[in-house]
Amino acid sequence: MVPALLALVAVAATTVPAAQAQAEAATTPTTVSTSAASTAIPVDAVPLADGPRSAVRMQEPAEEELVQRYAPVVRVREQLEPCGNGEPYPPTDVDVLMDNDGVALRGPWTTNDLVEIAPSADDLGAGLLDYHLDFPGDPLNPGCGYEQWGRAISRGTVPTVYGRVVEDAARPEQTAVQYWFFYVFNDFNNLHEGDWEMIQLVFDAPDAEAALDVDPTSIGYSQHSGAERAGWGDDKLEIVDGTHPVVYPAEGSHANFFTPALYLGASSATGVGCDDTTGPHTQLRTRTDVIPTDDYVSEYPWLGFQGHWGERQESFYNGPTGPNMKSQWTAPIRWSETSWRDTSATVPLGASLGPSATDAFCGVVATGSNLLRQLVRNPPAVLLGLAVLVAAIAAVASRTRWGPGDPYPVMQRRSWGRIIVAARRMYARHPLLFIGIGLVYIPVMLIAAGLQWVLVEAGELTSLVDTDGDQNAATVFIVVLMGGAISLLAYFCVVAATAEALRDLDAGERVTVLSAYRAVRAKLRPLALVAARLVVIVWALLLFVVTAPLALIYAVRNGFAVQAVMMEDHRAGTAFHRSREVVRGQWWRATAVGALVVGLGAITGPLVGIVLLLVSDGSFNVINVITALVYVVTIPFVALVLGYLYVDLSLRAGSPEAGEDRPDVPAGALP
Repeated sequence: MVPALLALVAVAATTVPAAQAQAEAATTPTTVSTSAASTAIPVDAVPLADGPRSAVRMQEPAEEELVQRYAPVVRVREQLEPCGNGEPYPPTDVDVLMDNDGVALRGPWTTNDLVEIAPSADDLGAGLLDYHLDFPGDPLNPGCGYEQWGRAISRGTVPTVYGRVVEDAARPEQTAVQYWFFYVFNDFNNLHEGDWEMIQLVFDAPDAEAALDVDPTSIGYSQHSGAERAGWGDDKLEIVDGTHPVVYPAEGSHANFFTPALYLGASSATGVGCDDTTGPHTQLRTRTDVIPTDDYVSEYPWLGFQGHWGERQESFYNGPTGPNMKSQWTAPIRWSETSWRDTSATVPLGASLGPSATDAFCGVVATGSNLLRQLVRNPPAVLLGLAVLVAAIAAVASRTRWGPGDPYPVMQRRSWGRIIVAARRMYARHPLLFIGIGLVYIPVMLIAAGLQWVLVEAGELTSLVDTDGDQNAATVFIVVLMGGAISLLAYFCVVAATAEALRDLDAGERVTVLSAYRAVRAKLRPLALVAARLVVIVWALLLFVVTAPLALIYAVRNGFAVQAVMMEDHRAGTAFHRSREVVRGQWWRATAVGALVVGLGAITGPLVGIVLLLVSDGSFNVINVITALVYVVTIPFVALVLGYLYVDLSLRAGSPEAGEDRPDVPAGALP
């Protein structure tokens, strides 16, 4: 029981408030934002034609018409207040960076090679291979600085898209139309100044004039170092007014997607982490500037810049190069043939048995990215912290006795190290029994999937899914609650059956999976009352930040009620009294051992899943099933540890020498 409740305390403390916040946000409009904080970003239904510029541009009429005809509609995640959740960076007019005294140009020799303050477009047009633009701020510790600076320099402008028609010399019968977006900052796991993204349409036509007479054959959206393809008539491609494709840039990373969802990437092409395009959205009123096909540098000198559009940093924190340095700039059709993929993987929505691999992946990558960022910024401090952590773990491990760890007799006091060893040896003697007990996860998982289908596909949530996709906040909240309840049901069943098996094995009785669960069924009423009371009170305490610590205290003090019912035949009321009695004066011991086994049990499945996500191309649903199967093996071990811990706490609570271990009782002849 303790693993379920401690996991509940740890997970629900973050998921419940987040789900509530998402559910509240879901009540706002999902297309165009009208909040006061969002009005700084112009919104409209379709893109604007390119507005006046300082230079007079002479475009080929066919190119101009083609680019404007298919200009994209951009929908970003709504930001209700500055520096809050949502997308703060619209596609920016690059001209605001030129002659801006907040921008520095640095040379390629050392990190401090200041060449010029406020470089002009003509300065950048000189090429300057491996030079860097440097914006005000620290990309490894951005805070809200880049957002505020970007908003200040963009005041009075509208979000800008740069369109161009380009041919591929190796594919003369096809033409591409590209739309490029520049963002001041990339606020993803790979933080860096400056960010270029793009989309591309492909026409089976030799030039712009011929392309005006046909529909595009395909369209690709850039995503990190790769791209996703769609046919012009595909269902996933949303089109406004017959010709304008809708683009959903992910919050922070600006990777472009066709639909709102939470996307998972595990490679450089898809990005490592989770891209979020879920609603509600702000639809931007963009301006499309048309870049000439020939001699584009004379009109847009900054397109000749061969350096980096952001501060010099190590590895993937480095500022990116510009469009003219990308392969698709000169070979767009060949790039589409080699770099586009057909789909992007979304994080599956559904009930999970413990943390799923895909859910854990997003958090693990974000945490690992933060740790790596701190390592880059301050290596000595991070390495010292890791050394202290390792030393602390070693010190704690050295202060307990690990042997002998005989599993029999069960009824004896043990150090926490011997508790873990005894549980491991008991598991090793009866692996089929305990794995069989853990197999309750399989039918529970099927029940969860069935209930999810009833709620989402056949029930009242269908309209939510149809409107906003599987990641609609209200849908997520309901399914998370359902998944948590079903997960706890599985935990309760395994912990109760394992406690019964441990008692019967100690008595020398023959134990089977069926006999263990028959005992659970016989005590179903007190177990159900115990489970209901624990879950309701813990969830209620977790609803408020100030009472969240009380949830942990309550869970540990009362979490052994399941063992009291199964191993000592208590009723529900007396089981809670017995749990508090054995924990009294030993709360820290119970919490430490419980947290250790809960941590090991909780992370094993997701870690296996994360490894599979990184090294294989398997279906996310299949990997989550594998994660659940790992719990079939690990959770019975957690339940064994807690059974031994309950016995130890009981004996210590009833002994006048509670701090002393009793002499070992010789192990019996049980198998």
